[in-house]
Amino acid sequence: MDQDMIVLARIKLLSANRRVVRGAEGLWIYRLLTQVEPETYGSKLAYVLVEASASPLLRESPERRLALLDEAVEVAKALDTSNPYRAKMLARALAAREREAAGRAAGPLASESSESSESSVASVASEAVGREPRVASHGESRQLV
Repeated sequence: MDQDMIVLARIKLLSANRRVVRGAEGLWIYRLLTQVEPETYGSKLAYVLVEASASPLLRESPERRLALLDEAVEVAKALDTSNPYRAKMLARALAAREREAAGRAAGPLASESSESSESSVASVASEAVGREPRVASHGESRQLV
């Protein structure tokens, strides 16, 4: 793990002056710091992942929302049972995951043209779930996933 990245994430976290950093920056910070201190930052990562899945930016990307919620469930499950936030975050992530799955099941059948776009979104989402967090270069925007 790159120590400079960890220090940068901690600086961004401290300079945010908020209890929970949200959005793409929060995802980057908590994904990185959860790898270093999972019990400290895991519950906040699960919280931000669930919140990010409800973002209007992902309204047309059900696979990406589902990937974020799957990650939130896995992070919450990985927390130690003695963690005071584990049960709450796991329940929240599972409820959001269930709502998303129910919403997809209730939706209309996809046409063949939308199936091809869904498969490309699914490949992007599956690639994003397993990737390491990184810092965006100057002038480069960060995406939620």
